[in-house]
Amino acid sequence: MHGTGNAGGARNLRLEAPLTPHAALLQQLGTGVLVTELMGQGVNGVTGDYSRGAAGFWVENGVIQHPVEEFTIAGNLEQMFRGLVAVGDDVDTRGSIHSGSWLIDELTIAGS
Repeated sequence: MHGTGNAGGARNLRLEAPLTPHAALLQQLGTGVLVTELMGQGVNGVTGDYSRGAAGFWVENGVIQHPVEEFTIAGNLEQMFRGLVAVGDDVDTRGSIHSGSWLIDELTIAGS
């Protein structure tokens, strides 16, 4: 295989996709969790299993209701990428990876 120049992680990455306004993403979500913070390292590069601590907001009927914290999101990277429904227009350009919010159809959420 040829090297990609990405040893140690992705750099200078920009996700090209049709962009959806953030409010429209929330409407498409309906009821669920808007994740705004991830904690820890929980990705198995061999199996694609993904599990991370998270914090964010509970959303009902497309409207943010209240903050939630100390929960875990889990899934599998292959299924997550296949379940990518939309990408938001809220692109953060401060780092070397540029992408808007992702709306993923299904993840496991656990916590108290």
